[in-house]
Amino acid sequence: MDTQKFTISIESSAREAIERINQLAIPNVSIFIIDMNGKLEGSITDGDIRRGLLKGKSIDDSIDLFMNVNSKYFVEGEDNYTNVNRFKNAGIRLIPVVNSQRILLKIIDLELLHSLLPLDVVLMAGGKGERLKPLTDKTPKPMLHVGDKPIIVRNIERIANFGVDQFNIAVRHMADQIKDGLNINEFAHLRLNFVEEEEPLGTIGALSLIDDFKNDTILLMNADLLTNIDFSDFYKKFIDSESEMQVATIPYNIDVPYAVMDIDDSGRVKAFNEKPRYTFYSNAGIYIFKKELISLIPKGENFDATHFMELVMEKGNSISTYPILGYWLDIGRPEDYYKAQNDVKVTQF
Repeated sequence: MDTQKFTISIESSAREAIERINQLAIPNVSIFIIDMNGKLEGSITDGDIRRGLLKGKSIDDSIDLFMNVNSKYFVEGEDNYTNVNRFKNAGIRLIPVVNSQRILLKIIDLELLHSLLPLDVVLMAGGKGERLKPLTDKTPKPMLHVGDKPIIVRNIERIANFGVDQFNIAVRHMADQIKDGLNINEFAHLRLNFVEEEEPLGTIGALSLIDDFKNDTILLMNADLLTNIDFSDFYKKFIDSESEMQVATIPYNIDVPYAVMDIDDSGRVKAFNEKPRYTFYSNAGIYIFKKELISLIPKGENFDATHFMELVMEKGNSISTYPILGYWLDIGRPEDYYKAQNDVKVTQF
């Protein structure tokens, strides 16, 4: 969002403020008042100006005589996601985000966001996609189009809709194509940091190369997944679980077409289970965990997520699971890719 369109100097008059509001042509819009250093001082609506005029103020009086000094805002780095729905329900659309000194950083539109999650994201995009050949002979797997856009672009856009703007993209194979492709998509409102692996570092080893995480919680995801997972619910369940790590899972059902016998140690039948269904939960390639766990990853070595989880548990930390109830597809084979082309026409992502 263009912050300048929705801000005005505290040295302005109420007339200048109402002219700005009229130019925006957005019902019940607020504009935000900043001082010469960019510090947020308050907000103002056309209703604030009308009420001031009814109290005898002049339209040419200073804006600070009309402004609301108790306007709502988010502080960057704080756990703001719990307030998003409350503000939405109160009819508040635009919310400024400030730093600890109340310097305005950006303005977010709550109508365009599902949530505002305090996460740094790492997308693993360095694989060769061997099983997808010949589709990946000249195109890196994350840049294969599903519908009208690359897989990785779909994932970035979806995660960004939950208010996340810190992205680290781990690349290696055809890295320049991925970097150029994402730059073309012009994610100007996001912070994309490309982490290039000189040697293959496995499914999680690239995290050891990143040392400037902004938030205390990390979302790690394979860049070539197609899913409509609710990241807000995923995060909430992680917080509620009080675990150090949470793994998204996919239910995998096995139907046995015969009666299964429950047999004791002596070989005697204790019970029958007629045509049972057994459900197992598979790793979905989406993880959320506390930032301090990254210290367990060996620097610059090939290291997989399964090894990481084993080490997390060995150190006495807990891992919870999160079953994905919506859509999920690992685009690993050509038949998966063609399935994705059909699914994207009928599934909301």
